[in-house]
Amino acid sequence: MLDHILMLTDDLEATRAFYCEALGFEVGDRPPLEFPGYWLYLDGKPWVHVAERGAYREWTAGMGLPAVEGPVDHVAFPCAEYDALLARLSASGVDAVPNEVPGVFRQLFVTDPNGVRIELNVPDG
Repeated sequence: MLDHILMLTDDLEATRAFYCEALGFEVGDRPPLEFPGYWLYLDGKPWVHVAERGAYREWTAGMGLPAVEGPVDHVAFPCAEYDALLARLSASGVDAVPNEVPGVFRQLFVTDPNGVRIELNVPDG
């Protein structure tokens, strides 16, 4: 099951307007992240996350993640059992970069063999 995609943009307002006005998404709650952006909801679910490209790249560089070319930074999937997931990735030889969004979820960022960044989200708590 897909959790969300993160779109990078140089024009937050034009991107918000496109998804909201043309596609029917609504701006919704977003945790206090360290970069500007929106979470865009459809039917009560934040399917599209939008981030200002420059600020987001600075934030990910601080985590040790390389910059992603193109407008889609990552695809995210919901997961369970953080420790078991981390152990499975390690046993498979997959390097994971951890992150936490306090009160929301713990994350692991990995890269697939094609260079696609994958975000794995485990609910906090």
